[in-house]
Amino acid sequence: MLSISKIVSRTGTSVIAGTLLAMSAGFAAQAADQVRVRGTVESFEGKTLSVKTREGTDAKIMLKDDWKISSVAKASVDDIKPGDFVGIASMPTASGGDGALEVLIFPAAMKGTGEGSYAWDLKPNSSMTNATVADAVKSVDGRTVTVSYKGKEKKISIPDGTPVVTFAPATEADLKAGATVFVPSEKAADGSMSSGRVVVGTNGVVPPM
Repeated sequence: MLSISKIVSRTGTSVIAGTLLAMSAGFAAQAADQVRVRGTVESFEGKTLSVKTREGTDAKIMLKDDWKISSVAKASVDDIKPGDFVGIASMPTASGGDGALEVLIFPAAMKGTGEGSYAWDLKPNSSMTNATVADAVKSVDGRTVTVSYKGKEKKISIPDGTPVVTFAPATEADLKAGATVFVPSEKAADGSMSSGRVVVGTNGVVPPM
């Protein structure tokens, strides 16, 4: 498993930062014309990405001229440190509070991206919280983090086995049939979709967001 610092140093901070910052709007977008496509690649021809969505429908997404691509690399809950900026998809738990569905540790260059807590569509009633880690306390079955954003705080439990990832580089060659993708897209009035960014699964690690 590579540490986040090693991933960034191997790829060059400026290169990966430019790619990821170009992608950032899609993770915070809440407008009605924004759709998050999750599924597997059926084909990639020219600038048209065809995806079989997790709902079983077919989506054709036109990629913009300046589109960017990234993958995700496996990280660990032990990598989460105070001061880190994270994106945590979570849901209310039966015992109260929120339990994490996945954790994305942002590279330092993306700190502050989409800061806040808002509705998310990973699962019904889920939310996404992009915030700075104030503390991370070990518990019997995982870890509980306190995160702060815009003057607020939130405690989120991270059970053992929760997917934890960070961003890593990818190329167009990774968009092969069967690859898992997450594509923040814009849907026009005529139903057509376009996107400027794609997150693709590589090396057995899929986008959990």
